This record gives sequence, C-alpha cells and structure tokens, in this order.
Amino acid sequence: MIDLRDLRERPDRYREGARLKKIDADIDRLLDLDARRRAVLTEMESARAEQNRIAKESGPEIGRLAGQIKKAEGAERASLEARLGELKARPAELKARVQELEARAAALDPEIESLLLQVPLPPDPDVPRGESSDDNVEMRRWNPPGFDAGVPFAEQRGFAPRTHLEIVERLGLADFERGVKLAGSRSYVLRGDGARLHHAVLRYALDFIAARGFTPLTVPVLVREEAMVGTGFFPAGREQAYHVAESSRGGGHDLFLTGTGEVSLMGLHAGEIIDEADLPLRYCTVSTCFRREAGAAGKDTAGLYRIHQFDKVEQVVICRPDEAESRRLHEEMIRSVEELLQSLALPYRLLRCCTADLGPKNADMVDVECWMPGRGEGGAYGETHSASRLYDFQCRRLNMRTRPGGAAGRGETAFCHSLNNTVAASPRLLIPLLEIHQNPDGTVTVPPPLRPSMGGRGTIG
Repeated sequence: MIDLRDLRERPDRYREGARLKKIDADIDRLLDLDARRRAVLTEMESARAEQNRIAKESGPEIGRLAGQIKKAEGAERASLEARLGELKARPAELKARVQELEARAAALDPEIESLLLQVPLPPDPDVPRGESSDDNVEMRRWNPPGFDAGVPFAEQRGFAPRTHLEIVERLGLADFERGVKLAGSRSYVLRGDGARLHHAVLRYALDFIAARGFTPLTVPVLVREEAMVGTGFFPAGREQAYHVAESSRGGGHDLFLTGTGEVSLMGLHAGEIIDEADLPLRYCTVSTCFRREAGAAGKDTAGLYRIHQFDKVEQVVICRPDEAESRRLHEEMIRSVEELLQSLALPYRLLRCCTADLGPKNADMVDVECWMPGRGEGGAYGETHSASRLYDFQCRRLNMRTRPGGAAGRGETAFCHSLNNTVAASPRLLIPLLEIHQNPDGTVTVPPPLRPSMGGRGTIG
C-alpha cells in the first residue's frame, strides 16, 4: 500500500508510476473521495468541539435555571423551561450531527480502501522503461568452465541434447499421466531418483541460505485473506490463488493456498513494532506453493516448467526504512543465488525487469534465468528466480513498524522495508539440472553439492 499523504502531495508521481507499470488505478477518483472524506471529518471535529464547548459552558446555566424553575410560576416558569429546553436541545442536535458526519465518512471508507489497494508502488527512477518483458535488460551472465550457453550444445558436448521430458521418461523420474489422473492438467508425480533429486535441491538450498544468516522457519501454506492483501498478492493476483471457502461450510473465515512462502514469512510480524536493533530480520522457509496459472493457457503445458504445485525455498528480509540499505540487501540476496547456481554449474543470466514487467508491489525486480538446452529451438533461458525490492509497500499494509528501543521506545515509528527472493524452486530447477548435466549414454551427472542427499551417488541412470 502506498502512503496516502504522499499521494496527495505528489499525485503525478503515482499517475506516472501506474502508467509505466500498465496498471489501471483511478487516482483522480481516489483523491476526490479522500478530499471529501477529509472535509467531512473536519466538519465533524468542529461539531464535536462545539458540542463539548456547549456541554461544558451550559452545565452551570442548566443548574441555575433548574433552581429558578422550582421557585417560578406562570409565565416566568414557562419562559425558564423554554430556555432550559433550548440549552439541552443544542448538545443533542450537535451529537446527532456528529453521528451523521461519522456515518458519511464511514460510507466513503470502503471505496477509498479499495482504490488505495489498487495503486501500485512507483518503480524506482533507474528501472528501465519498457512496454513488455521483451524490454527487460540483461545485466550479466555466467557460464561454468567448459560450457558456453551461446554455443550449440551438440557442438560443445558432441551429442544432441535431450529435453527434460525425454530424460525423465528414459530414466523413470516422473509420471505425468498418473499425475494428471490424480489432479488434472499441469500435474505430475516425481518418482525414484526424480523425487530424491527434488528433495536434494531443496535441502541444499535451505542449508545454503541458512549458512548465510537466514533463520529457517516452517510456516502455514493456508492463510487468511488479510495475509494475501497485506503482502500485496490481493487484489491484483486474486485469480491466481486457490480459494478454500471455509465460511460456506460453517468456518470462521475463508482461507487461501499461498503461491510463495513470502506470504507467511512477511505476515509473521503484522501489526508489530520491531526493535530497530533487531533489524534486519532474515527468514527462509521451504514450502509447497500453489498457483492456478490463470491466463497461461497454452504456455509450457508439457513438463515441469509451468505447474500448479511445486516446492520452493524462499528468503525474506525485513529491514530499516532506508533506501540505501534496501538496495544493498537486494544485491546481497542476488549474489547468494548466483553463488548457489555457480556451485551447481548451471549457466544463468540476470535480467533487470522493465517497468511494464514489474508487479504492483515492486520498486525494482531482478529475474534470474537458467539456460535450458532442451527449451524451444536450440535451447533458451527460462526464469528460475526472482528478487524483489518493495520498500514499505508490504509493511504499510501489514502495519509492521520499527522504532528505536522497540515498542517501549519514545522515538517516532516508521514502516519497515521488505525484500524477497527465490533461493530454489523445484521441480522447475530440475530442468536445467537434468539438461545441462546429461551425458551421451543417457545418464545424468549429479553436481557434487547434491550428492550427500543422493546417497553419495555421482550419476542417475
């Protein structure tokens, strides 16, 4: 969520931000409603102040008149009673007016809240401008010794690469037919060494990032709607989430299956004031993720690339509200993933996402794409990681603040900043692992870091 006060002061920044991100946001309507609400609240406070003033000043007068009425008769008594009635009626009139104004302000709140949730965080000024993901800018690429993603695979290895679909079928690593029978399209079953390799990747990624100061947590994958809204996945991404309608079955509230561990990691400290001395918080988790892939009809329908259920090691950082610190931590998170991929000898490239490819919540985002020799015609890069810098967008929605000295401190509170990044998502990461490390005889070499979880074996098949 953006800062409404900043929106009032710099509306053009948010209009331009929404335009660059190609996100519809009725900022003019929001500003109009906000102005009307503030005018109503000003009038309400004025009426309440008048109500309190009259109540304070009229008290002694009411007492005096009541005493006089006891002694008065006839026309004098009637006059005193009329005066007393006027004094008592005015506070009542003002009370009714305050209640009416409160109701008018409250009636504006739902639409203001709805519109405010649709305003995206403006991209940072140094984010490349673009109209689609085709305009993303390559930052750098890395190749393992003895391999070059820019040279045909067969020319380097002496044989034509098999696709991951051919490899898993040949080695019996996955069963797509029974996966579809169980759960429908974009479903699969990993079996034997395919399942072991999947878990080896997750175990290695968790240990890898935990060794770099991230605290591992287990978190729910079923969450309340507030967690999805608070982390910015609703309202814009609602169509991608699986909805569990508990309320229709007598439950207290509906639940949603998360598409990333980021949702629960960020929701942990919702509504809290965190001691500045405890920041940055570095968390990681392994969680099963669920995505409907709405709007992806016909895209990567075969294989392990675009699926409804997968497992992911995710890292999240919550830090002080300082842009320089956010940028430094963003670079640190990206470097850690580069080190992980290099340890697995997987060629990759980094892409700086352009404005049109940023989601509503991101000030900046860097995608990591691994080279997949069997993808497309002659091989192609495919996204495997995404690192985002969000500033206070999520923390403002989650009401997550920091203050020197924590909740008991005396300094002003400020909303924290947050960042997130994929450490490893499987089975998608299995695609480059299988395709890059395949051998002419049909076997697959297991990278050394994964061998402890594979019983020490160096090959599959």
